[in-house]
Amino acid sequence: MTRRQALDDPQIAATAWKRFRRIMAWMAGGATLCVGLALLFLYWRVGQLPIHMVIATVLGVWLTFMLGTALMALAFLSSGTGHDEQVMDRLKDEVPLDD
Repeated sequence: MTRRQALDDPQIAATAWKRFRRIMAWMAGGATLCVGLALLFLYWRVGQLPIHMVIATVLGVWLTFMLGTALMALAFLSSGTGHDEQVMDRLKDEVPLDD
């Protein structure tokens, strides 16, 4: 019987996804802070903002921040659990190495 590795093991997977959700929750707070700062900056530079500009700014800043956070957190999740080491490189014998 083979030993489960990385995210195949339910304990490792549960711990990794719990850590991922915790990171995302903290970063959602950071994103909210960035949205507030962006809105303050725009108010300081422009004055009264139209509601459509406020909505676009909130969605744009928050979603961009969270997308970047999610992609980086998934990269760390994959690397930290050993999931990256399970990938087989089928082309390693076909590509010559220049030494």
